[in-house]
Amino acid sequence: MKSSRTLGNSNLEVSSVGLGLMGMSPGMYGEINDELSIQTIHCALEMGVTMLDTADVYGNGHNEELLGKALKSRRDQAIIATKFSYTPNYEQISGHPDYVKKAVDESLNRLGVEYIDLYYQHRVDPNVPIEETIGAMSELVQAGKVRCLGLSEASAATIRRAHAVHAISALQSEYSLWSRDIEDEILPTVRELGITHVAYSPLSRGFITGELRTFEDLAADDLRRYMPRFQGENFQKNVEIVEQIKKIASEKNCTPSQLAIAWTLANGALPIPGTKQIKYLEENVGALDIELTPEDMIRIENVSPKNGIHGTRYLKEQMNLLNG
Repeated sequence: MKSSRTLGNSNLEVSSVGLGLMGMSPGMYGEINDELSIQTIHCALEMGVTMLDTADVYGNGHNEELLGKALKSRRDQAIIATKFSYTPNYEQISGHPDYVKKAVDESLNRLGVEYIDLYYQHRVDPNVPIEETIGAMSELVQAGKVRCLGLSEASAATIRRAHAVHAISALQSEYSLWSRDIEDEILPTVRELGITHVAYSPLSRGFITGELRTFEDLAADDLRRYMPRFQGENFQKNVEIVEQIKKIASEKNCTPSQLAIAWTLANGALPIPGTKQIKYLEENVGALDIELTPEDMIRIENVSPKNGIHGTRYLKEQMNLLNG
């Protein structure tokens, strides 16, 4: 598998596997350590992992500030992807043109950079026509503040409307063996339009790693405690699926994480698994060396079929914000 690729509808060269930074901020996945996180980011750059994914709402600005510190004197080595639309603490969504301009300036300030490589609308604002939001984002490109535009968790129809206003380079969505609802309409649309599909949570928020055995393995402040597939009977039934994935991985001489990431790569995605630790970063990048045959893909499908996971990825009210 190639270690780099060209980002859709652009001339940006990005790594084929990226690094999601969300878990490096408080209130996400347990304890954090800024110093160790920065070391992990530096290691990623040294390994050729250039696609670094953050958002203004992660840690209410902490995540962007952390990335800014990590990239001092290293800006030219990274492709910075960040997002806007959520107000602090995920309280509201705004796609209003005035908010777009305010948000990008605040992100640039926190990051300490002059431009953002890839700027996403984090969630579509149902109260603002996408044409208005993308129109404002396109002005950021013209002003040199942003190089490429992206959408996150948008519907096929919204993607087409947005792309008609300004070329969309990336569509970010949750995509893994356990989250495949985009395969019916959204993936065919982005492929048709030449848009890169960026897959977040390719390990289903760490579940597929096989390291989670019981609900008690999650820290008290871990947001996964509030996600249906991590709760009650769902949790234990999903552990049983992981055991089957582990068997296939063992036969391929790789870890379950590498198998799952290789699966997303085989399906054309650019995965951005998140981690705070160098050892897991190295493991994730190792997925580039895993070649899955058609027979492997069928076998994986048999043990972890589409819609075979137990429990939704978010609570009902959060699910309503997807595919806007």
